[in-house]
Amino acid sequence: MAKTSSKQPKIFVLDTNVVLHDYNCIHNFQDNDIVLPIGVLEELDKFKKGNEQINYNARTFIRIIDELSGDKLFNDGISLGKSLGNLRVALGQPYPDEISKSFYDDTPDHRILAIAYHEAKAHPDRYVALVSKDVNLRMKAKSLGIAAEDYLNDKVQDMESLDLKAGAVTVDVADDSILNQFYADGKILAKTLKIEPVANQFFVLKYGNSSALARYEASSGNLMRVEKQRCYGIEPRNSEQTFAMDALLNPHVQLVSLTGMAGTGKTLLAVAAALQQEVDFDQILLARPVIPLQNQEIGFLPGEIKDKIGPYMLPLFDNIAFIKSRCKPNSREVLKIDELLRTEKMNISPLAYIRGRSLSNTFFIIDEAQNLTPHEIKTIITRAGENTKIILTGDIFQIDSPYLDQRSNGITYMTDKMHGQELFAHVNLVKGERSALAELAGNIL
Repeated sequence: MAKTSSKQPKIFVLDTNVVLHDYNCIHNFQDNDIVLPIGVLEELDKFKKGNEQINYNARTFIRIIDELSGDKLFNDGISLGKSLGNLRVALGQPYPDEISKSFYDDTPDHRILAIAYHEAKAHPDRYVALVSKDVNLRMKAKSLGIAAEDYLNDKVQDMESLDLKAGAVTVDVADDSILNQFYADGKILAKTLKIEPVANQFFVLKYGNSSALARYEASSGNLMRVEKQRCYGIEPRNSEQTFAMDALLNPHVQLVSLTGMAGTGKTLLAVAAALQQEVDFDQILLARPVIPLQNQEIGFLPGEIKDKIGPYMLPLFDNIAFIKSRCKPNSREVLKIDELLRTEKMNISPLAYIRGRSLSNTFFIIDEAQNLTPHEIKTIITRAGENTKIILTGDIFQIDSPYLDQRSNGITYMTDKMHGQELFAHVNLVKGERSALAELAGNIL
């Protein structure tokens, strides 16, 4: 393509998956112009029915476009507002020879690609880029000489600052008297150690072979001692699990994110902590997004609703069964778990069925949160009422959604935005505790 001028506003051609990811996306391109292929509206029509977040996004975006509609929308375009660019709906364009020779099938993706190609040819003096969350379509565009970008508005830029890959921060203290005093008092001023922590950040204080675990309490400026706490037969096996249990049991922390590979104990610790505190909440909700293999809907499964959702909720039931196995048969803990399930004070459900429910006085665990978009995470958290605690667990290296990655998934985005808030705590679990084989597989396979 011809050399472009940096003085002219850019032109971004949007793919359908960008709209389904963020229905407000057209307002996030600053003063640059946006081209919406007519094929995107055609594809959105297929998603407008349903109760999933993706269906809600499709309906909302269609309403936004309807409010903006007019003759200019399909010609010169219309302004999106002060300091924003223009939006134009582009009608279909014939396939140029370059596309016809390279891609034989007539697909919605290739129609969008043809419009991006036409826009780049029609505006040689401007930067024209296809914006898509589909990596393969971006590669196709680049093969034709068309610039292509991912949608970056809710993508975390600095992953290392989130400490998602490492454990807690290790601080070497000057002498053992500091550790001894810390053990005796249960706290120490953070400025004594010449560190600048953020709220609810976890630390390992070390001197030689001695160490102590600590959490920073922003309100007092102290590092508070963290000790192992046992819940319903589940006891932390390493420092990260100890930190996680501390955050889960801390009544002042209302939002917790637990990340780590499979087998590190994220969900198990969350469920055990929920049971330990069940008297403090009206209900315990355990949910996870339903992302079946090969995009099959749960409607294809036989039986009533519990039969349909059962296979997808098995990991949560497995954790409850494991907790029961750690307690004596017919013990108070086992009987209490059975009662909570029978009375539905503990409710296990697909995340889609939580929409519209009240989340007041609730201990709410969302498993596999790495498969949620930032907007879905926001929708969930903003429903939190009084005395509600929300726990998000997930492995950012095992994302099943084709349009999310380690930097754009909901749990990463939320951790980045909430970092340093007094109501939030994040722990990354590093060591696998399921079995030696599971940890070995998670590390090398």
